[in-house]
Amino acid sequence: MRIVMVSGSRNREGRTARSLQAIGKGAAKAGADLEYIFLLELNLERCRQCDPDGSGICMREHRCIIKDDFDMVAAKLAAADAVVFASPVYFLDLSESVRAFMERLRRVKGPPKPLPGGVPRAARPGATPAVGLCLAGSGGDGAATCCQILEKIMLECGFDVVDMIPVRRQNLKFKLPLMELTGEWLASKPSSGPSTHP
Repeated sequence: MRIVMVSGSRNREGRTARSLQAIGKGAAKAGADLEYIFLLELNLERCRQCDPDGSGICMREHRCIIKDDFDMVAAKLAAADAVVFASPVYFLDLSESVRAFMERLRRVKGPPKPLPGGVPRAARPGATPAVGLCLAGSGGDGAATCCQILEKIMLECGFDVVDMIPVRRQNLKFKLPLMELTGEWLASKPSSGPSTHP
């Protein structure tokens, strides 16, 4: 089991990093191999919307024309058994690095084609389980709003979103042990799957 942990924070010792480390600690305890990726340490441009209509080769051929570190990160995500995306909350939104990366990723991945019978996209066989985490510092506002934004983009990228974790500066200490448990659970490769309830 290989889990790729993607951070949109500049601070390797900050609250977002501590949250990712808690998830990683639980996953490692359950036997997972981890790789941490810090987006701000990479060469990643924002989307250029290459074509005059705003789409681009990404949406037609599922590749990006920009030559930077994007392809390397996308390949690691494609090879992962599970993924965690973590973003600090800025202006009630994703960090600029997470937003820029995810906007390019969803263009390359393309919207998942509908399945017959109305099967939810998260229940697709083989979809990579993913957890999103949004941490609000300062006053602590915006974690839940940011989680909604991140979840939408993760679903557009075809991930099986199994959990979203809103964290406020004020409740971080309380949530760290819960995030460790989330990591252990994520190492079991959970699936949102269809409901078993009538």
